[in-house]
Amino acid sequence: MFRRQVKYRTNWLIEIVCLIQTKGNPKWIQSRPIWERSPWVENQIGHPILINQEGPRLITSHLPFHLFPKSFFSSKAKMIYVIRNPRDVLVSGYFFFHKTNLVKNPESLINYFEWFLKGNVIYGSWFEHTRAWLSMRERDNFLLLSYEDMKQDTRGTIEKICDFLGKKLDKDELDLVLKYSSFQVMKENKMSNFSLVSEDVVTHGLHLMRKGTTGDWKNHFTVAQAEAFDKVFQEKMIGFPPELFQWQ
Repeated sequence: MFRRQVKYRTNWLIEIVCLIQTKGNPKWIQSRPIWERSPWVENQIGHPILINQEGPRLITSHLPFHLFPKSFFSSKAKMIYVIRNPRDVLVSGYFFFHKTNLVKNPESLINYFEWFLKGNVIYGSWFEHTRAWLSMRERDNFLLLSYEDMKQDTRGTIEKICDFLGKKLDKDELDLVLKYSSFQVMKENKMSNFSLVSEDVVTHGLHLMRKGTTGDWKNHFTVAQAEAFDKVFQEKMIGFPPELFQWQ
């Protein structure tokens, strides 16, 4: 299971796992849309695919903990949960949803900032979503990753995922996974960049892979917004070890 926000980092993780499955062979990721390789359990396209698929299956979801299928929690299914600096999540979400017809258009970052802090965004409050899923972090079948660590040490993250999934890849195979899951290669792969999405879903072009960077929030938040966000974050995430949130 993967999450959170329907953009690059979720799809980056899917791409990495798909390539681990094929030991770096890009044929699968270049011939089948990413939403068919790892369907979304909560949508009308993904659910029927999953129901009719034979295992082992890859499943994607952004569902909050309390809405996720309860059968998973008593199964041996392995879950990978990716967290990212919520400030960057906010900015990324604004630029994504500002360009699509998937949800109400926020029109401005000021509006989306207020919606985000109140939890009035798709899939609800980032803080509640994260708090609930982090309760699983000590389980053997749950792997917690941070987007920032993935960017800083991609090879090390891939090796960690391989260990978690019980997959053995040699150096050349790891190199292939790194190569074909890179931002630039994914951006040019029509099976991964969502360029196949129909025009009625998109308003001004779907920026699925806008930057793929970390810390972009600093280019968009005002000082007052940064301070307001910090205040809410401290209130909402109290009780969690600070080392879980090593963001800049």
